Amino acid sequence: MEESKHTLVALVEDRPGVLNRISSLFRRRNFNIDSIAVGQSETLHLSRVTIVVNGAPTMVEQVRKQLAKVVDVVKVVDITNEDIVTRELCLIKVKANSVTRSEIIQIVDIFRANIVDVGADSLTIEVTGDEDKINSLDSLLRGFGIKEIARTGRIALTRGGAGPIIMEEKEVKPASKEAKK
Repeated sequence: MEESKHTLVALVEDRPGVLNRISSLFRRRNFNIDSIAVGQSETLHLSRVTIVVNGAPTMVEQVRKQLAKVVDVVKVVDITNEDIVTRELCLIKVKANSVTRSEIIQIVDIFRANIVDVGADSLTIEVTGDEDKINSLDSLLRGFGIKEIARTGRIALTRGGAGPIIMEEKEVKPASKEAKK
C-alpha cells in the first residue's frame, strides 16, 4: 500500500506530559512525525495538536485509534481527505549585502512575505502560507545563502461550517484519576 502524508488533528487536555505521550505512541509504532504544532484551542483547558505523518492509510488509522485511547486525548480526527486550509509560518535569515539586498526584497514582495529584521549582513523574512509556497521561497533564497531557518509545521482547519473536531460541552471527558496524580 502506498504511503502518503496524513494530517491528524487532536484536542487534548492542556497538561504537562501530554505531548510526550503522543509522540511516544508514534515512536513505538515506528512513525516519523513530519511536523507537530500545538496551541490553545477554542475550548478552555484544551489544546489543539496538528500532526503530519507519512504512512499507509491503514497504518495511520491504527495509530489514530490508539491515539484516541490516550488518557489526555479528548478527540482525534484524520482530516487528510477533508477540504482543509493549511498554513505554516517560517522565519528565514538570509545573507544580504548592499548588492543583493534589493533583489532579495523584490523576491520577498512577490511572495507577500515580510522583512521583520534588518542586519548589516542579513535580512530576516517572515512568510506564511502552504508548504509549497514556503518551499519555493526557501529554494529561491538559498542562492543568497541561508543563515538560519525556523518553521512551525503545518496547522490546519476544515473549510466552511463546523469541522469534525468541534467539541460540544458534553463531549469533553472528565479528568482521569491517572492524570490528576
